[in-house]
Amino acid sequence: MTRTTAYDIWRAGHQPLRPLFAPKRVAVIGASEKEGSVGRTLLWNLIQSPFGGTVFPVNPRRSSVLGIKAYASVTAIPEAVDLAVIATPAATVPAVVAECAAAGVKGAIIVSAGFREVGAAGLALEEEILTIARQARLRIIGPNCLGVMCPPTGLNATFAATMARSGHVGFLSQSGALCTSILDWSLQENVGFSAFVSIGTMLDVGWGDLIYYLGDDPQTRCIVIYMESLGNARSFLSAAREVAYIKPIIVIKAGRTAAAAQAAASHTGALMGSDAVVDAALERCGVLRVETIEDLFDMAEVLDKQARPKGPHLTILTNAGGPGVLATDALIRAGGKLSSLSAETLQALNQVLPPAWSHGNPVDILGDATADRYLKALQHCERDANSDGLLVVLTPQAMTDPLAIAQDLATYAQNRPSGAKPILASWMGGSTVKPGEALLNQAGIPTYGYADTAARIFSYMWRYSDHLQALYQTPTLPLTITPPNRDSVSQLFEQVRSEGRTLLTEWEAKTVLAAYGLPVVETCIARSEAEAVAAADRLGYPVVLKLYSPTITHKTDVGGVALNLPDAAAVITAYQQIEQNVTTAVGAGHFAGVTVQPMIPWKGFELIVGSSTDAQFGPVILFGTGGQLVEVLEDTAIALPPLNTTLARRLIQQTKISRAFAGVRGWPALNLALLEDLLVRFSLLVVEQPWIKEIDINPLLVAPPDRLLVLDARIVLHQDESMFVKPAIRPYPSQYVRPWQLRDGTPVLIRPIRPEDEPLMRQYHATLSEQSVYLRYFHLMKLSQRVAHDRLVRICFVDYDREMALVAEHQGAEGTEIIGVGRLSKEHFSPTAEFSLLISDRWQRQGLGTELLQRLIQIGRDEELRAIHAYVLKDNEGMIRICRKLNFELTAGDDPSVWFVQLTL
Repeated sequence: MTRTTAYDIWRAGHQPLRPLFAPKRVAVIGASEKEGSVGRTLLWNLIQSPFGGTVFPVNPRRSSVLGIKAYASVTAIPEAVDLAVIATPAATVPAVVAECAAAGVKGAIIVSAGFREVGAAGLALEEEILTIARQARLRIIGPNCLGVMCPPTGLNATFAATMARSGHVGFLSQSGALCTSILDWSLQENVGFSAFVSIGTMLDVGWGDLIYYLGDDPQTRCIVIYMESLGNARSFLSAAREVAYIKPIIVIKAGRTAAAAQAAASHTGALMGSDAVVDAALERCGVLRVETIEDLFDMAEVLDKQARPKGPHLTILTNAGGPGVLATDALIRAGGKLSSLSAETLQALNQVLPPAWSHGNPVDILGDATADRYLKALQHCERDANSDGLLVVLTPQAMTDPLAIAQDLATYAQNRPSGAKPILASWMGGSTVKPGEALLNQAGIPTYGYADTAARIFSYMWRYSDHLQALYQTPTLPLTITPPNRDSVSQLFEQVRSEGRTLLTEWEAKTVLAAYGLPVVETCIARSEAEAVAAADRLGYPVVLKLYSPTITHKTDVGGVALNLPDAAAVITAYQQIEQNVTTAVGAGHFAGVTVQPMIPWKGFELIVGSSTDAQFGPVILFGTGGQLVEVLEDTAIALPPLNTTLARRLIQQTKISRAFAGVRGWPALNLALLEDLLVRFSLLVVEQPWIKEIDINPLLVAPPDRLLVLDARIVLHQDESMFVKPAIRPYPSQYVRPWQLRDGTPVLIRPIRPEDEPLMRQYHATLSEQSVYLRYFHLMKLSQRVAHDRLVRICFVDYDREMALVAEHQGAEGTEIIGVGRLSKEHFSPTAEFSLLISDRWQRQGLGTELLQRLIQIGRDEELRAIHAYVLKDNEGMIRICRKLNFELTAGDDPSVWFVQLTL
């Protein structure tokens, strides 16, 4: 028995973007017979490339265009139009869109220019168009775009000169001019497309919409994107995180060398360029960023044809030393590594290769290598457990037969099991190697003209694989589970703002950090010499004095720091000197006293942890080497919050200083779990407190093996709430964490699921009977399938913007267990969601299913959904009883054994 899925609905034509890609009736508004005009080219392309539908020219001044009956307006067309292609002057477009809305058109492509790119007047036109379109649920691509091609169906709704070949690459571009260049290149290189879309200024349909569409499209195997701006960051990241797991998404983004954002007052702001934030965002959602157009399509090809490498180690097999060296350089520069051949592999190669072979990697099998020598060497190299991929390089030499070697390599590759190590090839040369190169490409082995290009492509493959592994690597629970004191932070921020300030004092900043469980050095405020001495006496000498000021950002810039003060006399002298320094530099009004803290004698590393608000992505976290030379050293990495322990560790590992954490020159190794825990709590602070604009912890003193201490901190608040920027990735929805009791009085905690829940979910599935599994999934599923890592991580790694899963957690004698799960999954293009429930057999008939569904209903209302629904087997009496109790409407479908249940919210 089968059930209706989202894919079935998509195929049935109920997908809102489908009219843009698979229309049956198309109106060309602005159709013309004028040679060279956009209106004429659009019409001609649509009729010259049959797509299985009807085309209606719209031109109020002509009775026909290109011999086809024309209509005065789209409302005059006697049939329902699916897609309108609009090529009229910008000023007329709002009225045209209004006519489309009145005619019930569901999709429009606006190729016209003259909108936001010309200034405020054009932007006002866009706002008018969008208001009309939203009211009519009309989806728009553009304006200022080339149009849309769907080569598998023959649709060419563009004004390009030629039609793209049919294939499996979905191509999205913000540049219409680049589209035409790519189109010419693709015809020459025989690259085919499932969709070819110029998106213009993304007035309505954006990256997220198109990624979801192509993710569902069975014709699309890979999505490649030319991007100039990101638009709705949360929409893009949410869609990409879901789709990238099943289909590669490869991006080239213009503007990598553009000037970074203006330096902020904080170290973090000064170090955080906008392009680096984009890199961090793309990595976080499993998207691969490349440097060149050639790499963009090379990666589309190689990820379609070859398995992803499990590691960065490449074995290079070559008949010439020079190309092997060049490939090695390119590999290392791109972040890959040469594999270290095992003793067993070296011994095996010694038996099949001449004595003069290189005896290492690259494996130089010499210029007289035959096809048999290539094949035997390749077999031994692939068996080596240290190798994650293979590159076979051939240069045309007198004894070389490029075609014969290619034939043996192709046969060998095709007889390997699926998922075997990737094999790339470089057949270097001109016409003599072309037949062999063509044979390899046909056999699914991507082949490149230069060995260094192939090595770089392998590094990209590993980077992509690594991103995906990180995306779904199960984290551990953080060490600190004590909830933060959010109320005290809110009250402090309110007090600061009531005083007309945005800059917190050092003492206030440390108070905020302590409220979230970060270890801060004890700090006392002293407004006089006597108070400073009293504080120092209590803390114990030596001490540190720092300027206490509500206005000055960097204390060292005005001589506001005195270190290692051994006694009271030194404290008095330092107090006087700091006051004098500040008065001389900026005026006495900026001096409000000093802070006193103990001089920490630990030997350790000075680190920086910071956050700054990006206009698109919201809070962004920075970590790296700190101290006074932080901007000079520039050893930092950035990531998007929220962080878990796995993401925190990856952030740490991106810095050079992290190499010392393993222990170096007599230093013990650092307990990384402590640093990960601190970063997780810091990320919680920045996503939960939207008033924070910038925050620096510099330095964070780390003394291996297990001591961490915040020595200095600085926080700047936003001026007002209008400056808040939501985190690009929705944080854990703690508002849905609430206790409850089963009917028998057993206490449970109902909360949103977490990535760390994978082990608990594995135990939970072991408690389910075959009957419960059948009623939930409509078929039996083995326990081994249900608890497979690839499945459970996708269940536990919830994008809370798109999906919400609640678990019921019980603390029993044997520890924590999950006893029930309820899930609400939003439809991609509709304000509705599908729900599911499954309660562990032992805990059924305790009211838990009803409670979980009631909470899911409330979440649906909070998310402004219009309805939630599910498909329920008629044999599932318990689920049907809950649905009736909560006023769901039950409808019989095509399958007599299934109810469709829906509740309008």
